[in-house]
Formats: sequence, C-alpha cells, structure tokens
Amino acid sequence: MQLQHDDIILFQGDSITDAGRNRSESSSLGTGYPLLISALTGLKHPELNLQFLNRGISGDRVVNLQERWQGDCLDLKPTWVSVYIGINDCWRRFSRQDETPAAAFKAGYRELLERTQESLGAKLILMEPFVLPVPEDRRAWREDLDPKIHAVRELAAEFQALLVPLDGLFNAAAARREPAYWAPDGVHPSPAGHGLIAKAWMETMGIL
Repeated sequence: MQLQHDDIILFQGDSITDAGRNRSESSSLGTGYPLLISALTGLKHPELNLQFLNRGISGDRVVNLQERWQGDCLDLKPTWVSVYIGINDCWRRFSRQDETPAAAFKAGYRELLERTQESLGAKLILMEPFVLPVPEDRRAWREDLDPKIHAVRELAAEFQALLVPLDGLFNAAAARREPAYWAPDGVHPSPAGHGLIAKAWMETMGIL
C-alpha cells in the first residue's frame, strides 16, 4: 500500500481524466476513473484522510500541461501526482496534421516530472495512453502512439515512478468483449473502461 495518512493525490491529464468535472468546483472529480478511485479508496481506507484532486482538461497535450503546471499542479502541493497524457499528442496528427514527435513528447513530459520532483518531491504514477481499433482508422494511430507509450515507460523507469500499463490492459480486455464495449470511439472509456482504469491504478498503488 503506497498511500499514507493525509496524502493529496492529484490526477492530471486530458478528457479521459477530466471526465466532465465541474471546473468551477475545485473538489469536483468528474464522472470517470478519478471519482471511482476516490470512492473506493475512501471506502477501504477512511482512516487515511486522503484528498483527491482532478485537474484534467479535455483536449490537452503535453505542451498544455507544461503551460499550466504551476497553477494546476505545483501550487496545489500534492504528495502524489498521477499523469495520464498522450492520446491527443497522437490524435492531432491525424485530425489536424499537427504532429508531436515522440522525442518532443518525451522531452516535454520529462520537464513536467523534473519540475514536480524538484519543487515538491512528490511521488509519481504514470499511466500509458491507449487506443483501440474502433473505428478501423484507429489502427493507423499505432505508428504514432506506440513510440509515445514506450516514452512513458522509459520515463517511469527514469523517475522511479509507478506505471499503469493501460494499453496492454485495454487490448487484453478487447479480447473478452468487443473494443467498443470498453471505449466506443477507441479513445474515451465507457463506464466499464473507466472501471478498468480505476482497478489497474488501485492495483498498481497496492490498494487492491
């Protein structure tokens, strides 16, 4: 079990983390995996007095996290920072011809982690981006996304962070039920998909 008494856990990322949170309410967790993690962890460990925060923003790429990291991470003084970013760095190449090379993605991501450790000494948990082949054109995304997944894995090793291997887990789940069951557009999780993320995160943290 990684969490300690009075820990502050910050979830950061894009729409998958955002999950419709009310941005005018600082305590809003949205309706996705951050809410599930907070609910189940709080149920299991009420004695720890944990605080969960969500600052995911739909559409964000690594460069957007860099721009808002001071106010949306460092100023909040979390003891744990959970980062889930990368699918929009891939998607924009195909939707807007706005490519983020894997090297630039990794460099920007590394800068975030360096700032976090230098300023806060916070512990890190990194989550792989994933994509499922629904619709079929998502298959072409693998060429762009796979190097970014490897970058996340390498950064987790470099910074001694915990790693949640979501791409493999989602693709394994798609062998049990069709991909659209887990993510109707191959990217945004269904309720079951958010449950998969929450379970994987909690197992990685030693909560389950």
